[in-house]
Amino acid sequence: MDYKIRTILEGEDSLLQDFLYEAIFVPGGVPAPPKSIINQPELQVYIADFGKEKDDIGLVAEVDKKAVGAVWVRIMNDYGHIDNSTPSFAISLYKNYRGFGIGTALMQEMLHILKVRGYKQASLAVQKANYAVKMYLKTGFEIVDENEEEYIMLCRL
Repeated sequence: MDYKIRTILEGEDSLLQDFLYEAIFVPGGVPAPPKSIINQPELQVYIADFGKEKDDIGLVAEVDKKAVGAVWVRIMNDYGHIDNSTPSFAISLYKNYRGFGIGTALMQEMLHILKVRGYKQASLAVQKANYAVKMYLKTGFEIVDENEEEYIMLCRL
């Protein structure tokens, strides 16, 4: 599948809302939550005022000029928070575009950008049952902590 990765543009905030919702892992057989779930404070931390801080960095994957996935990082007190100098990842793709390597390419490009900008590491949290755990391990993340439901993962750059 042909795709292009580009920087998130100013004014594309609605894309992050869509992709934040897509990033919510829904186990098989469980109904998806309502879209309004992204308005909860623990999820708004991922997108509120995105782009206003120097540590806010976002990329979009496009197929035929349509955004099909996004990865974005910021230093925030989220589920994967390590410290105040470690950006946390959020990533998602629309379901029809998963399994084509687009997510891996987004992750690799963002890790490259972070390394070039001088960050030492990046983190994320992922539910243990999420198929994306394998991709995160493949792109250099390692499990550094866990609770009953999630892994906290870190990638040293």
